Amino acid sequence: QVELVESGGGLVQAGGSLSLSCAASGRTFSSYAMGWFRQAPVKERDFVAAVNWSGGSTSYADSVKGRFTISRDNAKNTVYLQMNSLKPEDTAVYYCAARRKISMVRISVANEYDYWGQGTQVTVSS
Repeated sequence: QVELVESGGGLVQAGGSLSLSCAASGRTFSSYAMGWFRQAPVKERDFVAAVNWSGGSTSYADSVKGRFTISRDNAKNTVYLQMNSLKPEDTAVYYCAARRKISMVRISVANEYDYWGQGTQVTVSS
């Protein structure tokens, strides 16, 4: 069992930056692939970024490439999402997720993840 707790959300102006963190419980954090998803009101939950167990492989949605960076620190059981050049369309609840499967195949599919955090709100004003 893995518990995930996100933090770092808030209100920022367009063009600004925010850094999200996701702290995980459990001794097996380093064996999980980790992902970030987001969900805006009346929209589906969309993939944002993912990182494999070692941090050596990452994947990003086209809409955030070049602006967002995902990373992890296995010693701290934490995964991060650095968000730069934020846009109003980035406004959403951001969720952290963990996946037992080691492979990065279908890493952008929400149903492939086993554990989810409760989410943190990110609001970007224009």
